[in-house]
Amino acid sequence: MINEPFGTLPGLRDRIDGTRRRFRIWRGGRPFWAGLFMLLAGAPIIYFPYVHITLKGVAVALATTAGAASLIIGILLMTLGVTLWFHQQVRVFAGVAGLLLSLVSFPLANFGGLFFGLFFGLVGGSLACAWDPSPPEAEVQHTAVTTSVAVPGIEGHMTVDSQTGRAGGAPGAGSHGDANTADARGAL
Repeated sequence: MINEPFGTLPGLRDRIDGTRRRFRIWRGGRPFWAGLFMLLAGAPIIYFPYVHITLKGVAVALATTAGAASLIIGILLMTLGVTLWFHQQVRVFAGVAGLLLSLVSFPLANFGGLFFGLFFGLVGGSLACAWDPSPPEAEVQHTAVTTSVAVPGIEGHMTVDSQTGRAGGAPGAGSHGDANTADARGAL
């Protein structure tokens, strides 16, 4: 019983594995880490101007005029983080906006949330701009299927390979060596 913590409830392990698998698929189709870093960037930028920290009996208060700017910048960074998760089409805009907001937070929001928000915002914005939704090149080559497309020509129809763009569908085949071209000439 101790070695098998999920053994008491039937099907719990399958449900947990299924949930993890669905989350992994969801996470893989979007700039997840960029959005997470953007969310993490907004938290310290909002937090530090409104809290009083005590270090060994010394009160450290960062409550300055940066309160309103910190709130606005922090909320915008968090909104951009959620936007990256659910609207991947605006990833470049959200990345550039996150980079700019993080840089603006340095002078306006207590050194960008004591450098934590600044760092997380720069990393999140950079990841958002760099994220590419297309699958890696190796996956594209394995999943590609060669199909032939009929193209009307002067002498009838000729097939063209949609992958290579060559006539006849085979490497090195010309338009005169194609069987469809010969059939079209014979029908005329």
